[in-house]
Amino acid sequence: MAELPLPDLDPTSDRAVFRQIADHIRDAIEQGILAEGEKVPSEAQLMQHYGVARMTIRNALQVLQGEGLTVAEHGRGVFVRSHPPVRRLASDRFARRHREQGKAAFIAETEGAGGKPSVDSIKITEEAPSASVAALLGLTEADSVIRRSRRYLINGQPVETAVSYIPADIARGTRIAEPDSGPGGIYARLEELGHRLDHFVEEIKSRMPLRDEMRALKLAPGIPVFHLVRTAYTTDGTAVEVCDTVMSSDAYVLSYELPAR
Repeated sequence: MAELPLPDLDPTSDRAVFRQIADHIRDAIEQGILAEGEKVPSEAQLMQHYGVARMTIRNALQVLQGEGLTVAEHGRGVFVRSHPPVRRLASDRFARRHREQGKAAFIAETEGAGGKPSVDSIKITEEAPSASVAALLGLTEADSVIRRSRRYLINGQPVETAVSYIPADIARGTRIAEPDSGPGGIYARLEELGHRLDHFVEEIKSRMPLRDEMRALKLAPGIPVFHLVRTAYTTDGTAVEVCDTVMSSDAYVLSYELPAR
């Protein structure tokens, strides 16, 4: 294969042939020989190079797809999966200057990474909060919340879903309860309403996605997600928003700056 030099199989290895082939292609991807978005050699090319049956090649390609390294496009072939990483700098993403510039955190981050941000699947309802959300917001069973769900995309590729819960007494009748919350997003609107933000608390865990999450984020098999729950607090210690976020793990680099004191 002149276009893509792949090593030969090792007949002395006890590693299965299809796994050896997967190893070779994986190495080519990790070394940049096969770039993001580039087409992987066809099944016919790989069969000819390795002298193996089609099913062996398909098993090798399935391994790579399961690892989230490649994606199959019907009628076109198998391609190296693009990974548009956004550096999520926790110490900066909610800085007030972004809101004052009319940019929500996702927009500021994505544009900083050279990507094109967009939001779709916006749905807003008023409902009773779950027990966990009510506890975080300090609400009672008689209280309700404005629920804002949406999906975030980078260059047209979905990377994150988020659901915000804001006490209805705060958000009802404001732009927070409208599809377009305006420049700077809901945090800018909260501060305009007199709820000056002081700090955020985030809890993050990694897990495999649920079926609906795989569909919404168009995740390849084997790609885990970050599940993040954030609570926003005002200067008087009042919780004014809980945001439940599911993020494609291969779309983000989570970056933190922590004081040593």
